[in-house]
Amino acid sequence: MTTAGTPLAPANTVDAASAQPAAATYRIFVRDLVIPWEIGIYDHEHDAPQRVRINIDLIVREADQFDADRYRQVVCYAEVVKSVQQLAREGHINLVETLASRVADLCLADDRIQRVTVRAEKLDAIAEVASVGIEIERRRTAPAEGPVRIVRD
Repeated sequence: MTTAGTPLAPANTVDAASAQPAAATYRIFVRDLVIPWEIGIYDHEHDAPQRVRINIDLIVREADQFDADRYRQVVCYAEVVKSVQQLAREGHINLVETLASRVADLCLADDRIQRVTVRAEKLDAIAEVASVGIEIERRRTAPAEGPVRIVRD
C-alpha cells in the first residue's frame, strides 16, 4: 500500500513527471453535505429546491514551514462548507455537472489547493434510486496569480 500524499508519506517523495521532489500535501474532505439546491431542467424542478449531497476531496499543498496546528496555514473545511452553501443560494442552475464544476472552481480559487474531486448527487431526482449525479476531478494547471485563501477573518 502506498502512502504518497498522506501524512505517512516519506519525506523524499519524487514527482515522476519532473524528477523533482514532490511538494508535501495533505487531504481535506467534506462528506455528505446535504443542501437544498434549485437545480434541474424540468418544469417541476423549478418549483422547489431539491436535496443535493456534496462530497469534496481536496489535495492541499503544505506551506514551506508547515505547522498543522497553525490555523492560518491550513484550508478550513468549515469555510469550504460555508462557501458551498453560499453558492447554493446564488440561484437556479440546470445541470448537476454545472454544480460540480462550480464547486471545483470555488475550491481551486484557494492557491493552496492542488486537486479537487467533487461528487454531486441529486437525492430526489428518481424515486427508484438513492441518488443520481456526477463525480469530477480538477487539477491546478498554473500557479495562482496571487495569494487567495478560503479562511475566516
